[in-house]
Amino acid sequence: MKSGFVSLVGRPNVGKSTLLNKILGMKIAITSNVAGTTRNIIQGIYNDDDSQIIFVDTPGIHKPKNKLGTYLNRKAYTMVDDVDIILFLVDSASGFGKGDKFILERLKELNKPVFLIINKVDLLPKDKLLELINEYKDFYNFSEIFPLSALKGDNVKELINTLKKYLNNDIKYYEDDAITNVSRNFIIAEMVREKILYLTKEEVPHSVTCLVETYEEENNVINIGVLIIVDRDNLKKIIIGRQGAMLKEIGKQARIDIEKFLGKKVYLETYVKSVKNWRDKEKYLHEFGLNELDI
Repeated sequence: MKSGFVSLVGRPNVGKSTLLNKILGMKIAITSNVAGTTRNIIQGIYNDDDSQIIFVDTPGIHKPKNKLGTYLNRKAYTMVDDVDIILFLVDSASGFGKGDKFILERLKELNKPVFLIINKVDLLPKDKLLELINEYKDFYNFSEIFPLSALKGDNVKELINTLKKYLNNDIKYYEDDAITNVSRNFIIAEMVREKILYLTKEEVPHSVTCLVETYEEENNVINIGVLIIVDRDNLKKIIIGRQGAMLKEIGKQARIDIEKFLGKKVYLETYVKSVKNWRDKEKYLHEFGLNELDI
């Protein structure tokens, strides 16, 4: 059988997490239109009759503005060294910019296949796409160039089939029913965080942390309690909203995704805590097996 590790790298918002979700046929990685959404290394495990491909979603590489940004870049870079193939995603709508060239210089140091994935081609006319392919192929000797739409799934199956040609016969790293390396509670907490980022836009920074504190199954209903941790009281007020309206909407939208993920009816309770002292926040993170930047 064919097996191996494939890393998804690129600038923020090029569609890495969207592509991972489409490949797996389910949502395990959250998405948003701003940098810093993906903060952890998430593996998505694709299985079929003759292959097991572990896709590694990484934080978007960008010019860091703070300690968290520097840390996320470092995380992303470490995940290109120990994989078999790299999928370098670019956004067809925004073109090949300085950020893409910066990443490409790092990839040139590696002796492994690099696929150029031109995403969001459903938004481009065909003649423009051909121009982009001719332009991009001069930047680097890519092993393959794949135009696709991660959102619609166009050309994704063809990508899988081509990846298999580059992978060796090997062992299975995970059981057949494995989907990801992260826990169920991690995915649930991330779904809540996604709705916070989507609904509050730029008002709430990406340092907001969500943790599942309770998970109890009763008959056909799962009761879940999610704690939202912020570091300033004004952020707590924004997330709660006027008369609790924002927090209610966050919970409402998150519950829909969580029910799809779990396949059962969910009662979701969300509550917000402002932790001004970093040591207090560390206490929460340590309790859930996280370090101070795995947030």
